[in-house]
Amino acid sequence: MLDAWTGKISNGNKLHDTKPKNALPLVSKERKEQTIVWVKDVAIGGNEAIVIAGPCSVESREQVVSTALSIKQNGAVMLRGGAYKPRTSPYDFQGLGREGLQLLREAGDIADLPVVTEIMSEEDVEIVCDYADMLQIGARNMQNFALLKKLAKTDKPILLKRGASATVKEWLSAAEYILHGGNENVVLCERGIKTFDNSLRNTLDLASVALVKEMTHLPVIVDPSHAIGKRSLISAAAKAAIAVGADGVIVEVHPQPEIALSDSAQQLTFQGFAEMMDNLQSPLRTISRQNELAICF
Repeated sequence: MLDAWTGKISNGNKLHDTKPKNALPLVSKERKEQTIVWVKDVAIGGNEAIVIAGPCSVESREQVVSTALSIKQNGAVMLRGGAYKPRTSPYDFQGLGREGLQLLREAGDIADLPVVTEIMSEEDVEIVCDYADMLQIGARNMQNFALLKKLAKTDKPILLKRGASATVKEWLSAAEYILHGGNENVVLCERGIKTFDNSLRNTLDLASVALVKEMTHLPVIVDPSHAIGKRSLISAAAKAAIAVGADGVIVEVHPQPEIALSDSAQQLTFQGFAEMMDNLQSPLRTISRQNELAICF
């Protein structure tokens, strides 16, 4: 039986530990120095920082295909887009579901980009795996343990976003669930946390990126779109993320953000994304991690 005070299982007069000495043995840097997660031919966690981009929500074929072609032309290596949208209000746009997945897959194929999309429910695992190259666990589902365990049994790379009020330990513990279940292809994503300051949508915790890079072998990317929530600051935040050691950024891009069905204030225009990519270039060529850091094009 389990001893409530010691956290150990008693067997007669013997007690057996139920936990390893290191609470995070699988994600810890003590286990290995660095993991590179491959999404088709895209390497996340190597010497090159990568850029993932695309619309918040897949709204139409024209919207997502034009976005995919534009971001590819300007240097993005993966396409993101939401088919199932977790929204605070039940009256907000919830996504196109399966049709959205089909359009996202088509756009990725046309632009020759791997695609990543959010999965919200255990029931949707099979269908999302049919269309996506990488599965995103959103901030609201970071501690959906049943979903974590199910995704741990898939062979798809996982993008695990930090919960809006999650500590670094809770975030890494969620990753531990996935590795413990058998899937070691996990990329962590800092997307801002809730603090007392309401000047922006969230507070971008760049110190946590440096800390997690020190603690774990898993790649870490940053989502400045959700962390900032303000289009004019995305480029600066993306540059800061790479400078502090992030393995890449994921940003939202839309052909006409002002009419987007979700998150219009934080989506970059095509021109804005091109300018962001230009701004990410020359300063980064002088920054060193272990060797030389470059943006992946």
